Amino acid sequence: MLPAWSVAPEIAAALRDGGPVVALESTIVSHGLPRPDNLRIAREIEQAVRDAGAVPATVALVDGVVRVGLDEAALEAIALREGVVKCSARDLAVAAARGATGATTVAATAHVAALAGIGLFATGGLGGVHREARETWDESADLVALARTSICVVCAGVKSILDVAATLERLETLGVSVVGYGTDRFPGFYLADSGHGLTWRVDAPEEVAAILRARTALALEGTALVVANPIAETDQLDPALHAAVLEEALGAADAAGIHGRDVTPFLLARFHERTGGASLEANVRLVLANARLAARIAVAAAADA
Repeated sequence: MLPAWSVAPEIAAALRDGGPVVALESTIVSHGLPRPDNLRIAREIEQAVRDAGAVPATVALVDGVVRVGLDEAALEAIALREGVVKCSARDLAVAAARGATGATTVAATAHVAALAGIGLFATGGLGGVHREARETWDESADLVALARTSICVVCAGVKSILDVAATLERLETLGVSVVGYGTDRFPGFYLADSGHGLTWRVDAPEEVAAILRARTALALEGTALVVANPIAETDQLDPALHAAVLEEALGAADAAGIHGRDVTPFLLARFHERTGGASLEANVRLVLANARLAARIAVAAAADA
């Protein structure tokens, strides 16, 4: 095993025994939620996985060590320590070599989870193709990671501030399978429906487990399976409010000369401000829902093994 690598004993035992394990990213804890609520919510996400019958495996880099599963001290370090860096897959080796503490993005978490032998991963929303990509070539490293990582990711689609149509095209080109959970529509993170349809739909965790089994039998592993789980309509942002805030935020970003990788955090902060925190509440609800569903799929897959 790698020298700067640690798998928590509970997770190692579950993996050894073929038990259900769900990987969780840590960027939402360090960068996506306000302090000190982020620590409480991180615990709630892990508990949601446990309540559904699986073992949570939050991934992070703590003092140069890649950790799969965080004890209380490590979780507090990610949530509360100053200077926690945001680590995509490309940053992991550099940050580890420098002894840094970092929170893992979707791309980094997917890579580490697959390396550890974890087949299920729950997150909020995927990164994707940015609206200015025709000029900037800016797209999330999440897409490349999913194209080369054999893992099942449960998410609420992609953030609606992105170019959703282009993101779906890129996922198709990269060979990443996408199924809607209980829906024929691709979700838009804060919205249950991004306005784009999906070819495939599943309605039970056992159906996802069957897909994973078929992928293995057909030697189609190597790319991810995305399970798009829409936020409940009762929990989504009001679509009219969403449209108004997005239009205003895009205009403000352009006026301020904000482009490229800086656009997404600017827009998300604008949403939080302009919706009175409703966007943050929606974010938490959808992450918890995704954690529960990923755990149910992990349980079904373990029973199917």
